[in-house]
Amino acid sequence: MALSRAIKEEARALGFDAVGIARSTVPDTHAQTLLARLTQWLERGYHGTMAWMARTPERRADPAQALPGCRSIISVGMNYLTDQRADERPGHGRIARYAWGKDYHTVLGDRLRQLERRIRELSPGAVTRSYVDTGPVMEKAWAEQAGLGWIGKHSNLVSSQFGSWLLLGEILTTLELEPDEPATDLCGSCTLCIQACPTQAIVEPYIVDATRCISYLTIELRGEHAAIPDDTRRRMGNKIFGCDDCLDVCPFNLRAEPTGEPAFQPTALTLTPRLDDLAGMNEAAFATLFQHSPIKRSKHAGLQRNIDIARRNQPSPVGASAPFPSKDREE
Repeated sequence: MALSRAIKEEARALGFDAVGIARSTVPDTHAQTLLARLTQWLERGYHGTMAWMARTPERRADPAQALPGCRSIISVGMNYLTDQRADERPGHGRIARYAWGKDYHTVLGDRLRQLERRIRELSPGAVTRSYVDTGPVMEKAWAEQAGLGWIGKHSNLVSSQFGSWLLLGEILTTLELEPDEPATDLCGSCTLCIQACPTQAIVEPYIVDATRCISYLTIELRGEHAAIPDDTRRRMGNKIFGCDDCLDVCPFNLRAEPTGEPAFQPTALTLTPRLDDLAGMNEAAFATLFQHSPIKRSKHAGLQRNIDIARRNQPSPVGASAPFPSKDREE
């Protein structure tokens, strides 16, 4: 218990807002449950073009396959909520809140590596491996086991303290640490997130069809406009990178406090992106402006496609034709 407590103190000293521990080997059925859920989701094709998710799914469900001898998972979270509001006036695009500041992969990754070094100082011989969203680890499921929060009906983690605004990372370790109590699902009968989804991507509670999700469509999906169905393009509105609609309506966000982390504060470009200005941005400017931002994930071509869709979705003058005419509309 002393070692577990010391690790948590070190994590908080490094700026992590939430930290918890799960035992990766107990219960034995947890990995099997994770694998069954992942396999069913993949079989439905809900991963879309994210083929990497379908590669060796058993490795994603079992931490011991990512780190042989893994006994514990240290889950951490950083609050990224800021007290600014996006500019929703016509002519502006919308960027998901997590991408307003610096790339969270770098912010959390650097601090996780520092935490790994401190763990090895506390317990020489400990083997660790850290991940931030890119490794073969089902981070939300393990964060739930570690008590950071529960997986809500929108499939994102919800914390009773931080709401839906936690960015997650984890350290796998061979240390046998004292585990925390798993979180309890407090969603109850609430379905606000399901009702709020513009594209009805939450096909049932806790299940998201990524191929309908605006976050997937604006970030992961490659290709031209035709890669996105006409009706879905209309429903994307002014969103050019990600979507917060299902998070914004969660009642637990009413009590969430803004972060004090400077790295997550927005810039004028991410808070009030002007569509006309961004439409003229070339690839070199894109690389420069977003080199430290998660937005680079969409690539220049993807962002330009999203910007064009958002511009077409802007309110049209009276009598103007629809931006995305239906295929069955009479010519």
